[in-house]
Amino acid sequence: MSGASARIVQVGGPVLRAETDGVFRSNEAVEVGHQRLIGEVLRLDGNQIVVQVFEETAGLKPGDPVTGTGRPLSVRLGPGLLGGIFDGLLRPLTGSDESFIEPGFTIAAAGRVPFTPVVETGDELTEGQAFGKVVREGRPDLLCMVPPGISGKVESIASAGDVDETETVCKLAEEDGTSHELSCSQVWPVRDPRPARRRLPASGPLITGQRIMDTLFPVARGGRAALPGGFGTGKTILQQSVAKWCDADIIIYVGCGERGNEMAEVLREFPELEDPRTGRPLSERSVIIANTSNMPVAAREASIYTGVTVAEYFRDMGFDVAMLADSTSRWAEALREISGRLGELPAEAGYPAYLGSRKAEFYERAGRTEALSGAVGSVTLIGAVSPPGGDFSEPVTLYTQRNVRCFWPLDRERARARFYPAIHPLQAYSEDADELGQWWREQGYPEWDGHRRRLLELLGEQVQLERMARIVGKDTLPAPQQLALLNAELANEAFLRQSAMSDVDAFCTPERQIAMMRTLMRFIDRSHSALEGGMTVAGIAGLPLLRRVRRMGEEIGNDEVERFEKLQADIDAALASSGVVESGTESKSETEAGQETAT
Repeated sequence: MSGASARIVQVGGPVLRAETDGVFRSNEAVEVGHQRLIGEVLRLDGNQIVVQVFEETAGLKPGDPVTGTGRPLSVRLGPGLLGGIFDGLLRPLTGSDESFIEPGFTIAAAGRVPFTPVVETGDELTEGQAFGKVVREGRPDLLCMVPPGISGKVESIASAGDVDETETVCKLAEEDGTSHELSCSQVWPVRDPRPARRRLPASGPLITGQRIMDTLFPVARGGRAALPGGFGTGKTILQQSVAKWCDADIIIYVGCGERGNEMAEVLREFPELEDPRTGRPLSERSVIIANTSNMPVAAREASIYTGVTVAEYFRDMGFDVAMLADSTSRWAEALREISGRLGELPAEAGYPAYLGSRKAEFYERAGRTEALSGAVGSVTLIGAVSPPGGDFSEPVTLYTQRNVRCFWPLDRERARARFYPAIHPLQAYSEDADELGQWWREQGYPEWDGHRRRLLELLGEQVQLERMARIVGKDTLPAPQQLALLNAELANEAFLRQSAMSDVDAFCTPERQIAMMRTLMRFIDRSHSALEGGMTVAGIAGLPLLRRVRRMGEEIGNDEVERFEKLQADIDAALASSGVVESGTESKSETEAGQETAT
């Protein structure tokens, strides 16, 4: 500890003032009261300090002590975090006989881990390099790394076996004789980004398994995305789907200020989700940070930084990490409450004037990097936003939009129509799309850019035509415009709609997305040719084949991609202009083809 001490003179909720008789630093962690509650210095004001307390302050009174620790607010990072559930200060919520976390309780480690050395006595190690690893069945192999700023020659290394995370397992000696004792875990300040050798450009998308995200509005691995939506639009279900199916190695889920019943549902369902990679519980490669709305508001503010610090720790091991924060609006509300208690001048909607800079600091910690050890990893940040009344013009959504490259807004009308995912395709965008086009071309899909642009143009045309149809009637529109409405409806139903509860369609591989998009575009192209060849819109809409195209996501699985070629051949046969005989009828060959495929 720094030895600095102070005495409380005023307490107001999670914020207190104390008179000092020593030197404190801004953002220094402190222990408050006789229960040694965890706090952080927010402001230095002459001989007084202003402290935010991350625990319940009931019972504190003037005269109670405040003691400095000499270090910033920090958490202990170790291999034992994986598979655990923690609060906003990384204190475990499971694994003990206690029902509640005792005031002032801190955790030094998550328990014992199976340690295996990977170096020998005399080896030279630099910062970030591994001196051991932790291997457990069903979980990724985790590294025990030299903390940043430390290097030297290995004096001793423990043998393989179970060790406590805080137990010394490696000793390093520098040239000047300085010695360092290393354990499997390390302490790091949550508000400081972990260092990396350099940032790297995007190399490919984070595959979520959701077609509207991956094909139309992809996010780069190491990118930043926002998921705004009002109450009941499906944010939690969509986040759980992304957590389950995305191709990240590690999942960090932060429940920031969510209602207790919603968080309890996540805590109950997450361990039950099956990891499609291993068939084991998804929780074994996840870290859940739960900070519900009834927990102290200051801890809610810290939970976001705790989550991204954990994500950076696993990134430095060479993992691709996806962090989902639900919701950053509650984080902003915590900033607003603390700012009000500090007496700061409020900005728009009562939020502090530094809301924008805090948002930028958080999202800038995403990225694909080369770690100090040379390993390449990434942190992809997906922040949910809960705008009051679904108003996307409110400050939190606007500041978030400035700092992300992918915007996936959830539409209330689509959600009410039970359309999932309820992402509005005309309000969403992806600035990563141009960079990721090369990745899709490498997957054998050179027409990805053109197909994506055509589909978005068709959906935009649908809005204009529907507005016109409400005035003059759909039947009075010219045939090409009626066909555009038919194809746009087909695109929504056959491609953009996806069932989270379907065993076949909950997840869609890139190969199947490519095949489905090509099948959809084949139908659109052939329908235009058929219309020019004399077939009516009613005849096209009456084709039995249309139902098969509409339900191709439900009926053709990820391991049956070759069936799309047969479906495309049937589209060519059914919509061949030479096969048109009368309005609304099919040729004999088309009928037989439909019956044969159904059989």
